[in-house]
Amino acid sequence: MTAASPRDAPAALDAAYAGITDVVGGIDDVDLLLPTRCRGLLVADLLVHLLADARRALLAFANPVDGPADTDAVSYWRRYATTRTNEDLVWDVWRHRRATAAFERPDDIADAWVETSTAVVGAARAAPYGAFVASQGRVLSVPDFVATLVTEAAVHHLDLIVELPSAPPPAPAAYGPAVATLDGLLGDDAVRPARWSPAEYLLKATGRVALDDRDRSDLGPAAIWFPLLG
Repeated sequence: MTAASPRDAPAALDAAYAGITDVVGGIDDVDLLLPTRCRGLLVADLLVHLLADARRALLAFANPVDGPADTDAVSYWRRYATTRTNEDLVWDVWRHRRATAAFERPDDIADAWVETSTAVVGAARAAPYGAFVASQGRVLSVPDFVATLVTEAAVHHLDLIVELPSAPPPAPAAYGPAVATLDGLLGDDAVRPARWSPAEYLLKATGRVALDDRDRSDLGPAAIWFPLLG
């Protein structure tokens, strides 16, 4: 799959966020309590995580900073390549549960997501192409920052629907920045198996699905780098 042009990043974000809206807008409170691929997190919990990500993006777009960038859409993820400990996992799950409990009902989270994600896409479209934003202690160009949001959304969309077989998968446009990010993490000296679909690549590159013997053979020495991000 060809990665989207940086100037197409807002359109990719629109597709990625609209895809998540299509998932959560078509389920009820009971389905929001189903498990996801993220250990310990329910659909409602993971949606709260995505909502926090969208709110962080709104703050970043509202407060542009001077450049130059010190991070791009690939290097942003390098600190997330390490495997988390059980203590990290428990803390992270409990933090999400507390945030989820702040909502009176699960569908209130979905309503907040729709409203906030729409605002983020509007802010991304309005942001000057050559502007810079600060997030997570880093400075990124607007296109690179948007690409990080798309990557996060595409991966978590796949996490959300693991127990929702009738839910739609991510839109094709949402895969472009995510695949480009993973290719960047993989590096120029390695090539992902051409037989992998974008979804399979995301799941295997993030450790959600284990590599099999054929994958390891195709990847060669690069197999040791997996997962590329957690």
